[in-house]
Amino acid sequence: MKPYAWIPSLYFAEALPYMAVMTLSVIMYTNLGLTNTELALYTSWLYLPWVIKPIWSPLIDQWRTKRWWILLMQILVGASLAGVALTLSTSMWLRASLAFFWLMAFSSATHDIAADGFYILSLSKEDQALYVGIRSTFYRIGMIFCQGILVMIAGWLESRHTIPLAWSITMLLMAGIMVGLACWHNVSLPQPHPLSPPEGGAYIGLQNNNEGTQEENVITPSPRGGFGVGVAFAATLRAFFSKPHVWAALLFMLLFRLPEAQLAKMAQPFMLRSIGEGGLELGTTTVGFAYGTLGVIGLLVGGIVGGWVVSRNGLRFWLWPMVAAISLPDLVYVYLSYCQPTNLWIVNTCVFIEQLGYGFGFTAYMLFLVYFSRGERATSVFALCTAFQALGMMLPGMVAGWLADKLGFQMFFIFVSLCTLVTFVVSGLIRRDVK
Repeated sequence: MKPYAWIPSLYFAEALPYMAVMTLSVIMYTNLGLTNTELALYTSWLYLPWVIKPIWSPLIDQWRTKRWWILLMQILVGASLAGVALTLSTSMWLRASLAFFWLMAFSSATHDIAADGFYILSLSKEDQALYVGIRSTFYRIGMIFCQGILVMIAGWLESRHTIPLAWSITMLLMAGIMVGLACWHNVSLPQPHPLSPPEGGAYIGLQNNNEGTQEENVITPSPRGGFGVGVAFAATLRAFFSKPHVWAALLFMLLFRLPEAQLAKMAQPFMLRSIGEGGLELGTTTVGFAYGTLGVIGLLVGGIVGGWVVSRNGLRFWLWPMVAAISLPDLVYVYLSYCQPTNLWIVNTCVFIEQLGYGFGFTAYMLFLVYFSRGERATSVFALCTAFQALGMMLPGMVAGWLADKLGFQMFFIFVSLCTLVTFVVSGLIRRDVK
């Protein structure tokens, strides 16, 4: 089939499990009664597959096809979602649901590798550029659907059933969608040409040859045995750490999002907690609307504007405005925690402002990763950069709940705002390396 038959659904499918692990799990566990400390610690650990995925990504390149991995991972994600749904009403719901979220996280990270590889190998460079906007748009639509529509459905169900049953139904709905997408992709994804690999070799997927047609890419074992996965990863590490000013770049990757890593874990629980606990006591449906529609729109607009202005004047010119944009809007949560407004227009406006600034400022972060990755083994180095990016979100997020419980939401958001000073410092370290 033509690319427009599978690219939109593939990247919609890529967004769903990621958002389920990173967003739905936080809202669900908040409503099921976990403390801030517990939910932040448990859900932050779920970042780990994205931290370590560069370690096993060569295996996906060297065993079976990308198409095979995509279909398998979508089925596993669907099974994981069903597993969460079926365990929420049991006595061991917490451990069991977390185990299925872990399976979902590893499946999602593996799906990311396979889907991106399939996109590159099955399209010409011209088609890659042509469809990149569609790819990004449908990923954002997946975000809106997951943290907006599905959360609002869960909130509506909570008003009519018990909280565990409401979330079980929501997760089963999502499981059905993932299995349906897997069935569609079994039909719509291009088939690799039936070439035979050399003895001991393995298919990795489609690749465009010089004539523009698709052929199967085959990897043969290294002379030392195996597929040389360890050798390839070691070469990537050498390429990464041999770059100029690597330690400044590493600090930037790990600490630029220090405030956001903490805020992202506690923003929605803050909205859901009662007034007496220092929260806003909003309903699940209201929170879904705020973050899943207005918030994502702000994020998308900020990202589009950020990319446009950098294309005109360069990242060095816009670096400090972008750092300010991603940092200063965090103060809206200080205002919300002190005033605890009941007017939803005020709350939604604050969420929109914060997400708009984040979308604009995050452009600087991603562009720096692209600039830093250029050169030897660019694709593998970029994957390693995104692993450090995930680590920078995971570690602060693990302690965010504990800090919120110890300090209270008011002092916690003040602390997060003070952490933006770190963002300014590490941005100063890399300014000389951007154009």
